[in-house]
Amino acid sequence: MHALIVVSHPDPNSLTHAIAASVGEGIACDKANSFEIADIAAEGFDPRFTAVDLAVHRRQATAPGDVVAEQARIDRADALVLVYPVYWWSMPGLLKGWIDRVFSNGWAYDERADMKLVKKLHHLPVHLVAVGGADMRTYARHGYFGAMKTQIDHGIFGYCGARVVTSELIVEQSGREDNRLETARSIGCTLFSKQTSRAA
Repeated sequence: MHALIVVSHPDPNSLTHAIAASVGEGIACDKANSFEIADIAAEGFDPRFTAVDLAVHRRQATAPGDVVAEQARIDRADALVLVYPVYWWSMPGLLKGWIDRVFSNGWAYDERADMKLVKKLHHLPVHLVAVGGADMRTYARHGYFGAMKTQIDHGIFGYCGARVVTSELIVEQSGREDNRLETARSIGCTLFSKQTSRAA
């Protein structure tokens, strides 16, 4: 099984990148599994939704090469993993722009002329790993994590029919040993077994 891990953070030495690498280590615990890390900041992915992307959405143009390449990476994967820091109680603009452009009409879903929506990513298991800068009490007290799940898990992936198997918020536990990298590694170790049990 093969996982595509998309990481969105401009600093390669960040905790977010370390967590993405730890998820990959966990996946590789089973020698039958493989993974690819797509560092969209380092790769220079352009997140701007332009007139060309709008024409693709309206089915008036074919997707540009950078979008087609990202869609092909997802198509090659048995699972999609997104690892990102929480910015303003959501994902970074770079990752949101990646989704805006890559999860396009005609590939991720079909908006038909009769107003019927066809979800096209039922085959794609998704694992979300958000890295928070506040403690869990803050997220719970204000309902932020629930709001993020509504927006991202349901609003984005539910719209396309993709199954969100993991939706994890990794935060520092004050007064406890920092086990965030071990948590990430554990997510990777159980990634494909969780998918199988959820699908059954």
